[in-house]
Amino acid sequence: MDVNLSKAVRSNLLSLQSTAASMAKTQNRLATGLRVNSALDNPSNFFTASALNSRASDMANLLDGMSSGIKTIEAADNGLKSITKTVESMQSTLRQARQDKSNKTTSFAIDSTTIGTASVKTLSLSDGAVGSTAVSFDLNTVSSAATPATLTGTGGSDLSTDFDLSALDGETITVSDGTNSASYTFTAAATGQVADLEAALSASGFTATGTSGGLSISRADGANTTVTTSNGAVATAVGLTSGDVSTDGVAAVTGAVKTVDALVTEINSNTSVNSAVRASNDGGKLRIENISTSDLTVTGVGTDGEVDGTTNTASIGGNDVRANLAKQFNDLRDQLDKFADDASFNGINLLRGDKLKLTFNETGTSTIEIQAKDEDGAATSVNNTALGIDAVSESDFDSDVAIDAKLDVLKGSLDSLRSQSSTFGSNLAVVENRQDFTKNMINTLETGAANLTLADTNEEAANLLALQTRQQLSSTALSMASQADQAVLRLF
Repeated sequence: MDVNLSKAVRSNLLSLQSTAASMAKTQNRLATGLRVNSALDNPSNFFTASALNSRASDMANLLDGMSSGIKTIEAADNGLKSITKTVESMQSTLRQARQDKSNKTTSFAIDSTTIGTASVKTLSLSDGAVGSTAVSFDLNTVSSAATPATLTGTGGSDLSTDFDLSALDGETITVSDGTNSASYTFTAAATGQVADLEAALSASGFTATGTSGGLSISRADGANTTVTTSNGAVATAVGLTSGDVSTDGVAAVTGAVKTVDALVTEINSNTSVNSAVRASNDGGKLRIENISTSDLTVTGVGTDGEVDGTTNTASIGGNDVRANLAKQFNDLRDQLDKFADDASFNGINLLRGDKLKLTFNETGTSTIEIQAKDEDGAATSVNNTALGIDAVSESDFDSDVAIDAKLDVLKGSLDSLRSQSSTFGSNLAVVENRQDFTKNMINTLETGAANLTLADTNEEAANLLALQTRQQLSSTALSMASQADQAVLRLF
C-alpha cells in the first residue's frame, strides 16, 4: 500500500533533503578545495581552467630544457674562463722569454802568428740561429782583390786552353757564350777531373776534349766563347792559340791580420748573422754571444781555443732558459685543447662547435640557437687551431721579433675569447630572463585557473554551519509536523 504523507510532513521532508544535498556539495568543496570539480558544476569555468592548466603544464615542461641549457652555457663559460687563464699564462711565458737575456758567450784570442799574411784565413759561423749555411769572415785585410783571368775564342772551334790541374785545384772556371754558361770547380789535382769538366760543359752545349795536359773547348754554332777563372793566380795556366784573346788575371794581395775591433764591426754589420750573434771586444779578445736556443758552431778556432783560421771548430751553447720556456709554452697549449674538450654538459659542448637549441613557448615559435661563432658569423670551435695558436720550436724563441709576433697572436686570441665569452654571457642572460618569464607565466596561468575553480573555504565552512543549523531546524519542523498526525491516536 502507498504511504500518504501530510502536506506539512512532505514539505519538511523535501526541505530536509534539499539541505542534505547542499551539505553534501559544500562538504565536497571543502574536501577538494574546488568549487568547480567537473563540467557539471560550471562548464565554462571548468574548460577555461583546464586550458589554462594545460598551457601552464606545457610551459613547466619547457623549464627543464631551459635549466639544462643554462648549465650547458655555464659549462662552456667555465671552459672559456680556464682557456683564458691558460692563454694569459702563455702570454706570461712569452714575456718572460722576451725579457730573458741569458745568452751564452765565449771569448777567443786572435792567433796572429798562425793566421799570418801568406793567404787569406777565415772565421766561419754556422748552426744556431745562423743556419746550416756558414757565413765566413776574412781574418786578413785584402790590399787588392783578385782579377780573374779570361780567355776568349773568336770562333767555334779555335779556342784551346792548356790547364795545369795542380794550379787549378780549388778554383772555379766558367765557360760562356753570352747566352749559355757552365761552371766547374776543381777540388783535387786528379786526372779524373777532366772528364767531370767535360761532362759539365757538354750539358750546356759546349764541347770539351783533351787531357790534363791540354783541353780544347768549342761550340758547334761558332759563337764566341769566354773562359774565366775564379782567381787571377792561375792566369799563367792558360795557353793561347792563334785568334784567341787573353786577359791575364791578378792574384789577390793578402794584408795584415784584422784587429778585434775590425772583426767586431764586420760581424755586427753583417745582415746574415747580426740577428743571430753579437760580437764585442772583451779586453782584446773576440767575444761572440750566441743569440739562439741552439748551439752555435765557430769554425777557424784552433785546439788551443784561439782564432787561427784553421778547420777546427768550437761550440757556443744555446740559451737554455728560452728553450725551457718554449717547452712550457707547448705544455700550456696542450692544456688549452683539453679544457675545450672537457667543457661539455649532457653531451653538448659549445666549445667544440655543438649547437644548443632551446624552445621558449609551447607552440615552438619562440626559440634560441646558441653556438660558438667566429668574427664572420661562421660556426667554429674554441681551440688552438681556431685561435691561431701554433706549437713553437725552440728556434721560435731565438729572436725578440719572433716572440713579439707570438704575443700579437695571443692578444688576438684573448680578444676572440673575450668576445665569445661576452656572447655566451648575453645568451645566458636571455635564457635566464626567459626562465623567469616562464615561471611567472605559469604562476599567472595557474592562478587564473584557480580563480575559476577554487572554493573559498571560509565561505564554504560558513555555508556548512548554516546548512547544519538549517538541517537541525528542518528535523525539528518535521518532528512537529508528524506530531500533528499522532494526535489522531488519542481518539483511540
